[in-house]
Amino acid sequence: MKIKPEINTYCPTCRKHTTHKVKVASKGAARTMALGTRQHNRKLKGYGGKVAGEKTVKKMGKRQKLMLQCNVCKKKHERVMGGRTRVKIEIKA
Repeated sequence: MKIKPEINTYCPTCRKHTTHKVKVASKGAARTMALGTRQHNRKLKGYGGKVAGEKTVKKMGKRQKLMLQCNVCKKKHERVMGGRTRVKIEIKA
């Protein structure tokens, strides 16, 4: 799916339509000291086989997320592309 680098869309802070810079949102790094991560590591530790690991079932496609930055107020907000998509989002002129 090809998307323009700048689109005209609604800005919730300006409360009107303005031009926005488009960027594909990427997932941040997982926190190693988060409670869920520590519990998971504790379960995997020691003998007794693998108690909880990665899921074998994979989703067919992920919902793509865009970060939109307003050129007027410089605020950022997300837009999730509807439905599961197998095609990655590309920013093309």
